Amino acid sequence: MLRVLKKQDWFNHNGFPIAVQRRDPQPPFPRHKHEFSEIVFITGGKGMHVVGRESWPLSAGDVFVIGGAQVHGYENLDDLRLVNVLFQPENLRLENPDLATLPGYHALFTLEPAWRGRHQFQSRLHLPPRELETVLAIVRQLESEIQSQSPGFGFMATALFMQIVGQLSRFYGRSQNPLVQPLLRMAQTITQLESRPHENVKLDDLARQAGMSLRSFVRAFRAATGLSPIAYLIQLRLSRAAVLLRTTEDSVTEISFRVGFNDSNYFTRQFVKLFDCSPRVYRQRRPA
Repeated sequence: MLRVLKKQDWFNHNGFPIAVQRRDPQPPFPRHKHEFSEIVFITGGKGMHVVGRESWPLSAGDVFVIGGAQVHGYENLDDLRLVNVLFQPENLRLENPDLATLPGYHALFTLEPAWRGRHQFQSRLHLPPRELETVLAIVRQLESEIQSQSPGFGFMATALFMQIVGQLSRFYGRSQNPLVQPLLRMAQTITQLESRPHENVKLDDLARQAGMSLRSFVRAFRAATGLSPIAYLIQLRLSRAAVLLRTTEDSVTEISFRVGFNDSNYFTRQFVKLFDCSPRVYRQRRPA
């Protein structure tokens, strides 16, 4: 029976959504999945990373992201040492607008996990010793904050976690690995949608930017994000609209046009599908 790692067994009892786990060395760990995600840093030794029915070699400097639903494990270990930064995406604000401008973020946290089998793990992030130590130094600060539970630790630990995410995204965005380049081109299309969701886009232009045929681009985009490019764009616009409904007094029609919809009635229908209420009802529910 497949083991599922539970949140309550790996995070602090106070519910803080970030944790650090060290494995020095990592014992053999059969295939499993989590109720959370993790960033894995390989700090020494060797072993095999098993994902589904495939396995790939690991060595110091490898960094990769494991989503909660992904089944994986470790085998054939030779003093494999690693650090896991566990996190609960649903309880962290990873949709930061500035973070969304980093193609390396979309490539490392969304696209590389989705394309891992296709690329045989060759598009993973691999850091040289100096860059690995740069990030691990932040991880140590994060670990210290979580362990101390000092006043304000939640703010400090979250800021350090975001610094880790940002630094890894920058490193990945500068990768010269040829197999990473298609991911970065695809990530650039996501960045364009995230940065300018109010603008009209043409799928042909996005596909050309990704270096793919239109059909391949749409298929790859859906495989990575779970949505077609148009559905992804609509969801972005609706999320932006929800923020404006909470933070401004602009009319529903004004907001619908501001986020990129040309028809306020269509905007309302799409809003109801996503939020299960009309924009006006959503606004009425906001805190006074």
